Amino acid sequence: MRVAIAGAGAVGRSIAGELLENGHEVLLVDKAPTAISVERVPQAEWLLADACEITSLDEAALQRCNVVIAATGDDKVNLVVSLLAKTEYGVPRVVARVNNPKNEWLFNEAWGVDVAVSTPRLMSALVEEAVSVGDLVRLLRFSHGDANLVELTLPAESAVAGRQFGEITWPEDTSLVTIIRGNRVLTPHAEETLEAGDELLFVAAPAREQQLEDLLQAPRP
Repeated sequence: MRVAIAGAGAVGRSIAGELLENGHEVLLVDKAPTAISVERVPQAEWLLADACEITSLDEAALQRCNVVIAATGDDKVNLVVSLLAKTEYGVPRVVARVNNPKNEWLFNEAWGVDVAVSTPRLMSALVEEAVSVGDLVRLLRFSHGDANLVELTLPAESAVAGRQFGEITWPEDTSLVTIIRGNRVLTPHAEETLEAGDELLFVAAPAREQQLEDLLQAPRP
């Protein structure tokens, strides 16, 4: 897989390092000469250019990329890069970094963003996830398809604790992705019995989140 990353700061370089370790091709693009640190990620391709300029993206051969990651520290730049990648080059997957949570509403399909990653929101969500039982926590928003990755730790008093997954009538537009039980990661199947303390990860439409939370929180009769 070929990935272009706009922004060669600490975030961009870290992402590049992870992707290279997993065997992917990576191109780092940045307009600041001080950001071009080839020795830090020597396996990557580097391009000194403005990722908001069509001529630069032509030079980067963005049409050959499977994924573009807009990872600069400027939300305006990340939006422009995302829009150009999707509309001008037809990149299948565009991931954008959100620096200011107040701008998160802009990072959607209209701007070419498939996945928006807000570091401040993600950090706060992980804190909530670590200490919350019975409350639905939004971990990640998928702009493409209008869905979120959400988590809930099943409380002991939940009406679904002790029931098999296949017996439960789940809200529409929700899908249980995995069950984390202690040190185990379980794939949901119809005969799997949900247990108090299970960490449940769902992909759910925003409009269904409250319904899902109500179902999982509902006390035993």
